[in-house]
Amino acid sequence: MTMRYRVKLRTGVFSLLCRAKFRSEYALAKAMGVNRSTVGRVLAGELQLGSAFIAGALTAFTPVTFEDLFEVVNTSEAIPATLPPDHRPS
Repeated sequence: MTMRYRVKLRTGVFSLLCRAKFRSEYALAKAMGVNRSTVGRVLAGELQLGSAFIAGALTAFTPVTFEDLFEVVNTSEAIPATLPPDHRPS
């Protein structure tokens, strides 16, 4: 069985920190080094987190830790390791 994981944003904590530290989503995005639309799309659940977003968030909210902003979740549901990658669920 293959285990799959992904990083999930703790949106409540992220939103609280954003309101406390930045005047706008644009200011936050600039501090993170990503596009404003990226921040909005991640918060809306339309876009998966990427390394640039994660690194940018940790930089913008220093000294907040990875565990404060993100959690690692198991997304596998008993995916047999014998299935070819193109037949595994996304």
